[in-house]
Amino acid sequence: MRISAVVVSHGHAAELAESLPALLPQVDEAVLVSNVPGSVGEVPPGVILVENTRPLGYAANLNVAIARTSGRFVLVSNPDAVPEPGAVSTLARFAEAHPRCGVAAPRLLDPDGSPQPSRRRFPTVAGTLVRRTPLRLLFPPLERQRAHYGLEERPTEPVLADWMLGGSLLLRREMLDELGGYDGGFRMYGEEIDLCYRAAKAGWERWYVPEAVVRHRWDALTDRSFLTRRTLWHWRSVARFVRKHPERLLALR
Repeated sequence: MRISAVVVSHGHAAELAESLPALLPQVDEAVLVSNVPGSVGEVPPGVILVENTRPLGYAANLNVAIARTSGRFVLVSNPDAVPEPGAVSTLARFAEAHPRCGVAAPRLLDPDGSPQPSRRRFPTVAGTLVRRTPLRLLFPPLERQRAHYGLEERPTEPVLADWMLGGSLLLRREMLDELGGYDGGFRMYGEEIDLCYRAAKAGWERWYVPEAVVRHRWDALTDRSFLTRRTLWHWRSVARFVRKHPERLLALR
């Protein structure tokens, strides 16, 4: 069983100084993408470095990096995602034991140890409007949409999920090859939802594996502001997702 890791850095050299020493001993090969100048400090021996001549969207960068790997499983890891010892092998062993597991995700914790609501349901129109408009001031999502965020239970054993946050995801290459990888049209945000949704339609399982633990800073930037460059990117991703999967316009959950 061979495990590859891909990391895309967009000005995150400082974060890589902490995450790479924790990540690299747990994988067989790693590809690091420097999306803009200054995104990478000293590159550890053996790491494949891709330096872009012009910035690409996150999903497009992931596809570039994944194409440079050879592992049976590919771990997509954010620059600030720090896996605890054994986390990656735990995910890989679980996926190996479940042949239809296309996506395996760890339990994400903030740096202070508090849990992140990383296990989610597929989005609905009503829920998205509440989360991404001033309506969320009247109907706080983490209070009113607890089912969406998986807050009704804190599983200690692996459970199936619709999708999980993309900060740290173990992906089966067979699934990636079948689906054609990520949709490079997602500049930022929503690319993991689209991948998991296409995986579900193709019969691939998505599992949340809480025994594997990764520490990751959840900035939730689009949850704190209504009109920024990032929120515009998010809405563009929402529109792309709906165009691709119009049946979600009628979904109630």
